Amino acid sequence: MARRAPAIAIEITEGAVRVRHGERTLTLTPAAAPPEADGAPDFVLPLDDMTYWDAPHDEEEIEIALMPAILAAIERECDRHGLSVEFD
Repeated sequence: MARRAPAIAIEITEGAVRVRHGERTLTLTPAAAPPEADGAPDFVLPLDDMTYWDAPHDEEEIEIALMPAILAAIERECDRHGLSVEFD
């Protein structure tokens, strides 16, 4: 029987978006949207910050194959809360 991959859980706080996958966590701090931008998203998350997991797994790279699932989970959670997100 194949082992099932752990689900991706997203937690949105005022200052961060937290991604949990199994025992690993990734904390993303949104970048500021341009002040003159009309219709700016609620969160702008830099893709460059999605390279390594938080400590104690900070030497473990986030697998490229997992990135689409992480981005989709973040988008779903933002939609659920009526928030908009953009990845930069």
